[in-house]
Amino acid sequence: MTLRISNLGKHYGDAPVFENVTLTVEPGEFVAIVGESGVGKSTLLNCMAGLDSWDQGTVTHDGTDIGALDGEACALWRRRHVGFVFQAFHVLPHLDVAQNVSLPLMLLGQQKDSESRIAHMLDAVGLPGMGARLPQTLSGGQLQRVAIARALVHRPALLLADEPTGNLDPTTAAKVMELLIGQTREHGASLVLVTHSESAAAQADRLLHLTAGGIRA
Repeated sequence: MTLRISNLGKHYGDAPVFENVTLTVEPGEFVAIVGESGVGKSTLLNCMAGLDSWDQGTVTHDGTDIGALDGEACALWRRRHVGFVFQAFHVLPHLDVAQNVSLPLMLLGQQKDSESRIAHMLDAVGLPGMGARLPQTLSGGQLQRVAIARALVHRPALLLADEPTGNLDPTTAAKVMELLIGQTREHGASLVLVTHSESAAAQADRLLHLTAGGIRA
């Protein structure tokens, strides 16, 4: 499923955040986006997911015009096709690890065989047998592994990662990036990574720079 962004522009009032952003991400491709603070990298990622609106241009995924969807249709598209990993883990503290990982399946009504899929994902991210643990008993690196398992458990076509190693020490960050890339490749998903980490960006198939006037290699 190809993601296509054409001449995208976003403004806050009269102030442009970015303009003329054109980008194609092919199925299975890993694209890293870097840029100065405040240039709108996270905002661009939110536009890709239909979480934020834009003022000009189009975002399409597998031929679906995301900007033309109403709120309910966009939410359903996102649940089916998109996974998220953020700098903040966004793991729900009152749910155990398995319940956190199962959330995308629950939202899609895919509870059938979910136990085996969750167990498989926890094994894949190096947390075997930890489904009953509560988030407050885990380290930061383990919490990010939970977030990766949750992002991939419903087998999305597009994975969006916003500074996923920003809260981790360098050694843990390297292990999490290796895991994130490996799992994305195994699932055949496209990965778009926003990062300040040179080492993380260097692993991408393509490295792009976002500026106020567009995006360039």
